[in-house]
Parts: sequence; C-alpha cells; structure tokens
Amino acid sequence: MPEEIKIYQKPTCSKCRETIVVLRDRGVEFESINYYETPFTAAELKRLIEKLGVGPRDVMRKDEKVYRDLKLASRKLTDDELIELMVQNPDLIQRPIVERGNRAVLARPPKNVEDLL
Repeated sequence: MPEEIKIYQKPTCSKCRETIVVLRDRGVEFESINYYETPFTAAELKRLIEKLGVGPRDVMRKDEKVYRDLKLASRKLTDDELIELMVQNPDLIQRPIVERGNRAVLARPPKNVEDLL
C-alpha cells in the first residue's frame, strides 16, 4: 500500500490550488488539510519541519505583516519559540507543505511536489 499524501494548505492560496491541480492531474490520492480550520499543534509542526529538513525560520513567511509586527527578523528565538509563534499565527507558515511518509516538501513552486511522487 502506498504511503498517504497530505497537503497542508490554505484554500485561498494560489500555490496551494496549483499544487492540488498537479496532484489531481497525476491521479494521486491525497488528504487536504486546511491548517486554518485544523490548526497545527507545536509537536505536529515541529515533526513536519523536521521532515522538510530545514529550520523553523526557513518555513516562515517573512513578508507577512505579523512577521514585521513581531519583529522576528531581529529577535533571537529558539526553534521551539518560533514554532509556537507559527502555531499561534498560521499566516507565518509557508504553504503548501506536502507530506508523504518520512518526507515532506514545500511546494513553492508547485512542481516541487513531484519529488514525493
């Protein structure tokens, strides 16, 4: 049985919609999770970031108002503190993130999802 694919997304995000089209065009079954309706826990987000193989700052949306308001560019915070801020402020999380088994990719651009197929 193939490993389940999950896409963590926001329906109004164009890159999320494009990634869903790529998956559907390939005939891939997947679970779509709107992380605004089903928020991440800190443990879930940490696990996903580890699968991406990057640090928390690498999945932060640095152009968001909340990023500037929290002065995140100049603050020295631990990984756990950054993850907690992303859980509290989902606009900080880059999207979409696609997960399959023990791997995940940030589908920006959407063709990055091909790495999991």
